[in-house]
Amino acid sequence: MRVRVPVAVALAATLLTGCAQSVDPIERLGKKAAQRVHPHGPAREQPYRHWGLTAPLAPAPKPSPGPPARSAGPGLPPVVDHVRTHDKVVFLTYDHDADARPDPGFADMVRELRLPVTEFGAAQDGRPVAGLPYDAQRTEICGRRTRLLRPPYGTYDLTTRRAAADCGISALVLWRASTTTGTLTYARGAHRLSPGDIVRIAPTDTTARLLQGIQERGLTVGRLEDYL
Repeated sequence: MRVRVPVAVALAATLLTGCAQSVDPIERLGKKAAQRVHPHGPAREQPYRHWGLTAPLAPAPKPSPGPPARSAGPGLPPVVDHVRTHDKVVFLTYDHDADARPDPGFADMVRELRLPVTEFGAAQDGRPVAGLPYDAQRTEICGRRTRLLRPPYGTYDLTTRRAAADCGISALVLWRASTTTGTLTYARGAHRLSPGDIVRIAPTDTTARLLQGIQERGLTVGRLEDYL
């Protein structure tokens, strides 16, 4: 005996399946979240509107970096606060601080907007590594097991570069702009965001307001690891 499935039910199942397959693994809703979706309930507010944007954030283009960043010396990784590229992208970076209370909506925003961000771990004892002997710096840096390094507090010396090179670090990442209580401040250059800028965002600062400014400048967010 053949059971005829109502068209509406079949269509709903198809749409839910397609949605689950179209997102990245980190953004999957999961079974419990999917079960909360009611096909006959009120339409949910678009994620971009929920986060104060007037339109969806433009997807980042296929990376087309410019000339490679200048090395700090033979065999040493470059120190960058800006990526030389013609792509209209900026890069959002966060420093992990165990003592800071992060924006409670941050994880939801990253997932819902599919936002590419880069997070850096803090030093084990919360102090700069610059000024320490080579062995101490090498132990600290190699213990992070990462390709990109943000020197704690943005401080570094020649020994930091040497230790980073020996640990397989491809670049020391600083920032051209940073947030201070929701306001951008600039370490150098023009006081406006430009393509390729690396932005450091305080853990407790809201990213949503910054995204509005990025969008108004005709920019979007790129993945730093794709450019360095």
